Amino acid sequence: MKRMTRIFAGALLGAGFSLSAAAGPPFATDDPEPTDLGHYEIYLYAGGADARDDWGGEGGIDFNYGAAPDLQLTAVLPVSWDVPSGAPSAANLGNIELAAKYKFLHQDDAGVDVAFFPRVFLPAGSGEVGERHVSLLLPFWVQRSWDRWTTFGGGGCVLDRGGDSQSFCTAGWVLTRQLTDKLMVGAEVYYQTADAKGGRAATNLGFGATYDLSDNFHLMASVGPGLQNTGEDARENWYGALLVTF
Repeated sequence: MKRMTRIFAGALLGAGFSLSAAAGPPFATDDPEPTDLGHYEIYLYAGGADARDDWGGEGGIDFNYGAAPDLQLTAVLPVSWDVPSGAPSAANLGNIELAAKYKFLHQDDAGVDVAFFPRVFLPAGSGEVGERHVSLLLPFWVQRSWDRWTTFGGGGCVLDRGGDSQSFCTAGWVLTRQLTDKLMVGAEVYYQTADAKGGRAATNLGFGATYDLSDNFHLMASVGPGLQNTGEDARENWYGALLVTF
């Protein structure tokens, strides 16, 4: 459970976000829209998953900066926790994340936006939460927007060779609609192959919303059930954040 929660939360909480496109968080599936040039997006977040005999997650700060045209730099500093049934709970620094998102195709020219968003997970804290070795996520994300609708998705693979872990792949897709000038709602399906030796694949649904309190402050949340192997993997996943943009 700890391993699944860390990777699910990492995909969910480290994703970039574009207010104009209304994509990315609060969903696990990412979008290809980088932070605008010279602007900042800072998430104060918490998220996690609940399994039959275990629940855990992470919260912290997700920092994004528009460093160049079509280029976003990301750093995530999380605190992770794990609460197993019948065993001591644990909380400590989670895996620090460093990433760079580069959008190399644009909808105006190619019909869709496409970006590459590699992410490295660095060990921190203790082995009781997170991982004690480096792993690397290599995903591509695609998006198209029209009227008040946006659809986006894609996926990639995590290269992970430490301990009982193994390399695995993820894929997801989202459809959102801007209901009002302040409120966006959407739904997603998210899939992950087994991330540990002897583990199983997991499929999750997610239903989320983002509400703009002002030009600089935004609330977002999502929740959804697990659909596959819920005895071992997550029965429910959740996420909430305050996004500050400037």
